[in-house]
Amino acid sequence: MNGPEIHVEVAPELSLFVPAARRGAATALATDGVSTLGHVVESLGVPLSEVGALVVNGRTVPPSHVPGPAERVAVRPVERPQRVPGAPLRFLLDVHLGTLARRLRLLGVDTAYESTDIGDPALAARSAAEKRVMLSRDRGLLRRRELWAGAFVYSTRPDDQLQDVLDRFAPELRPWSRCTACNGPLRDAAKEEVADRIEGGTLRSFDVFAQCADCGRAYWKGAHHDQLQAIVERALGKR
Repeated sequence: MNGPEIHVEVAPELSLFVPAARRGAATALATDGVSTLGHVVESLGVPLSEVGALVVNGRTVPPSHVPGPAERVAVRPVERPQRVPGAPLRFLLDVHLGTLARRLRLLGVDTAYESTDIGDPALAARSAAEKRVMLSRDRGLLRRRELWAGAFVYSTRPDDQLQDVLDRFAPELRPWSRCTACNGPLRDAAKEEVADRIEGGTLRSFDVFAQCADCGRAYWKGAHHDQLQAIVERALGKR
């Protein structure tokens, strides 16, 4: 590139996105003189969904800013909790985040999930159409301009993934109010209403049931309830 040289410093919180040689102190970077700062930052590997502010010579600038010679750029992380303006907070998760999707639904967070790989363009279009924050570990997906909003999921461990999302977005929690299978609302159900959906032994052993208003799935305090309750209590205890 023959454009101006700038100096870019990426915050430690974002260091996993950039090559090791560019971590730490500000490093010199040649630009082409026409690309926006947002494009330059993404070319380093940092999705703009993870950038809270771009500060040039002490002044905050938008991603559309075109860098000039010798500018010093600080790439800062998103401030937490992050507020997403303009719509109720809702999420969309890709095919690789099924466990996280079920846990968010367990906590009553409106969470859409694609159980098959429908492709990045379709995911981005759904995010925009339904005004949902796209959660993914796919950096390419998070770079799509048509996304309503997006966020990178930093861990591969479901426990850490859940805590990261709760810390970052601070969603309202209403445990046991959503179907973990389809995201529909749960309602109290009489035993007779769910008798055709569960085995006889369960009917004899339990008296309290809930049912999804959308898919009809029945719920009760079965063998896994204590494990699920522990997830709920940890989430509520860290608010």
